[in-house]
Amino acid sequence: MLTLSAKLKTASIVAIAVASLSATPVLAEDITLWTLNFDNNAANTALKKVATDFEAANPGTHVEIVQRAVDEHKTALRVAAGSDKGPDIYFSWAGLGLGGEYVKAGLSLPLDKYYAEYKWSDELLPSAAAFADLYPGGKHGVPFTFKGEAVYYNKKLFEQAGIKEEPKTYEEFLAAADKLKAAGIPAFTFGGTVNWHVMRLMDVILETKCGAEKHDALKAMTLDWTKEPCATESFAEFAKWTKDYTLQPFMGIDNKQSYSLFTAGRAAMMLEGDWLVSQLNGSGANLDDYGIFPFPTNTDRLYGFAEYNYISTKSKSPDVAAKFLDYFLSTKVQQDLLGQLSSTSVNKNVQYANQKPLEAEWLGIFQKYGKVYMNGDQAFPLDVTTEYFRVINDVASGNTEPADAAKQLQSFIASRT
Repeated sequence: MLTLSAKLKTASIVAIAVASLSATPVLAEDITLWTLNFDNNAANTALKKVATDFEAANPGTHVEIVQRAVDEHKTALRVAAGSDKGPDIYFSWAGLGLGGEYVKAGLSLPLDKYYAEYKWSDELLPSAAAFADLYPGGKHGVPFTFKGEAVYYNKKLFEQAGIKEEPKTYEEFLAAADKLKAAGIPAFTFGGTVNWHVMRLMDVILETKCGAEKHDALKAMTLDWTKEPCATESFAEFAKWTKDYTLQPFMGIDNKQSYSLFTAGRAAMMLEGDWLVSQLNGSGANLDDYGIFPFPTNTDRLYGFAEYNYISTKSKSPDVAAKFLDYFLSTKVQQDLLGQLSSTSVNKNVQYANQKPLEAEWLGIFQKYGKVYMNGDQAFPLDVTTEYFRVINDVASGNTEPADAAKQLQSFIASRT
């Protein structure tokens, strides 16, 4: 028989054990982030520091970062979507195609309550945050980085052609292209071998000819490409630009060669991302020789794409995951991360010092636009993207008539269902 002392000792041990189990919810505070192993090692190092600093600010919380190559990451997410286990937070691209694949599969948790609680909409660049509203059923994901794309132009070549102002409308843009052609200057240079480079031209023309609503619906494959006249008109316009206003031949060169031709003054414009500023600067180009303006589609939307972090529906600790994302998006952390993840932050309150004029102009563009439309290879599923590339390339090469292009793309889309 146990003595009173022994009973009290046993009871104390049990009480301590029970108390330790109930008072230490360590596992509930552990969160896992699945993301890419970025080519830019500074980004990898920066992410780990963010996790470590968050842990220090939130004792008892641990952030595990799991990094994979792109294809392995996509495979892991597809497996997670079909199982009862997965990460708390995962990286993916924004858009109805790549990011939307996992939203549609039920892997992404709607974040409306967290947007309201943390007032993210007040802190984020409107152009970067706009992708969260693309999906049905609420807001999904928060921006990791955002890349805008616009027209870079050679000021000297514009002046040589008699173009005195940056085009504000598509009609003015066409007139500028005609002036360049009359002066013997190709308007654009593209690299056709990488598929996505000349795709950008088709994307912006679709936005121009079809308008925002129909463009989005065509990319979402909820409208029939053969029943919307603007789709065929877009392919015809694309054929005109690639034939009459683009430096030839371009289907046999890549984007890097196209860039070299642009800096050599062989063409007046490139349709490129905000990253081209640092590329121009790094190659020794005089940035004062170049200007930028958004492609004038007449829809008041900015062309671009984003990378996002999403909270998973498999998360046992979505509140902690949201708290981590709020920490990541905070002005202080984003200020510290500037230049490590991207040259431009998704937080609109971040301060920029010693900006070059083109960098400042990009920042103004990001702050102006609250709506975006995205690259075709971000909007479409992978198999449709591949067909989109093929059709575009055939039209640009003169192997497919514009009237047949929409039929071929729609036929492929229909064959998937």
